[in-house]
Amino acid sequence: MNKVTIALLASATALTLAAPASAQLLARKDLTAAIALEIVQTTIATCKGNGYAVSSTVVGRNGEIVAQVRGDNTGPHTIENSFRKAYTARTLRISSGEFAERVAKNPTLGQVHLSNFVANQGGLPIKVGDDVIGAAAASGAPGGEKDEACVKAALDKVADQLK
Repeated sequence: MNKVTIALLASATALTLAAPASAQLLARKDLTAAIALEIVQTTIATCKGNGYAVSSTVVGRNGEIVAQVRGDNTGPHTIENSFRKAYTARTLRISSGEFAERVAKNPTLGQVHLSNFVANQGGLPIKVGDDVIGAAAASGAPGGEKDEACVKAALDKVADQLK
């Protein structure tokens, strides 16, 4: 056998040995539209009850928008900012506020330059156990900690549905 034939046989053997004995599909949970809408509506209602007009976004496992509402009397930027906070929380699997703290300590942090990332408090990951299946965020309250508190209240309300 020549060297090329031996190399091809070795590669084929390696690929065969590396393949799993029985491949299986991933089993996972994803947000439903109903849960996402409940989170958005509860976030906006909670903030409204505290005197704040906010917009809210829920993103799914892949960072895609599942539900998004621009709250009454909110600035035009709040819809985009709520999305970016949620996207950041989902992608990094941490609160957007924690990301803001990391950026404050290291302003040259690479992720700060990626599309749709924002270093502002107000976005929280949505988890089923340790699996991050999405994120929710708000924007428009006078301070990200107030946005985050409204999102937290909404996630607490649907916690029993996230199992």
